[in-house]
Amino acid sequence: MLDFFKAIFLGVLQGLTEFLPISSSAHLRIFPEFLGWEDPGAAFTAVIQIGTELAVLIYFRKDIWRIATAWLKSLVKPEFRGTLDARMGWYIIVGSLPIVVLGIALKDIIEKDFRNLWIVGTTLIVLGVVLGIADRIGSSDRVIKQMTLKHAGLLGFAQACALIPGVSRSGATISMGRFLGYDREAATRFAFLLAIPAVVGAGIFELKEIPHGENSLGWGPTITATVVSFLVGYAAIAWLLRYVSTKSYLPFVIYRIGLGALVLALLSFGVIAA
Repeated sequence: MLDFFKAIFLGVLQGLTEFLPISSSAHLRIFPEFLGWEDPGAAFTAVIQIGTELAVLIYFRKDIWRIATAWLKSLVKPEFRGTLDARMGWYIIVGSLPIVVLGIALKDIIEKDFRNLWIVGTTLIVLGVVLGIADRIGSSDRVIKQMTLKHAGLLGFAQACALIPGVSRSGATISMGRFLGYDREAATRFAFLLAIPAVVGAGIFELKEIPHGENSLGWGPTITATVVSFLVGYAAIAWLLRYVSTKSYLPFVIYRIGLGALVLALLSFGVIAA
């Protein structure tokens, strides 16, 4: 029963933090440590993210369908190749390559070394500062219609940094988008779309680890957490898109730095283990 309580808690945590630029993987690593629970593991984290990505698929279903059909048509009909939707299909594919390649190449390091809380606390602070600088100095001259293949590649490399817990997939992508001059809504929307192949792919890839993974909670709690993360995540998407249309990312920057500093302080005093 305790495992299902943990699963519900972690599912809510995942749903709340996946789309905010504060790193869901960091929270799924930090809060079990705060509560004296065992680390649920990288496989558990990757699989329950499928729930939040399902929320993205449903929320952006019209955009995704439009992009997918235009991209497929562009493969055989030249007149579709210059359309925004067809280009967006290529941008998402190109932007997904860095995290796929590095995720496979660094799988063992990601699941062990990168989950060290010294690293997590540090990346929360460093990327929080980066997000703050990007949001402050980045112009808002570009909208999503002005996306280019080069920019998609740069955004993809930024997303790949999120293989380190504490970086935040959306935070890294949004930061790069702001540095490139995209307005907050465009940067956030593309971050959501770009995450779909990477997160769903990682979750499916890690499914095999759930029954016998060293630190996993097992199938029942994992499915529970995934369903909960979907429900909470769907609400979080709508809220964040409304929020960024009028407000800055400063509250998230302050939160990241505060949480990172707390983690490093607790590690320094031996309250929690790395």
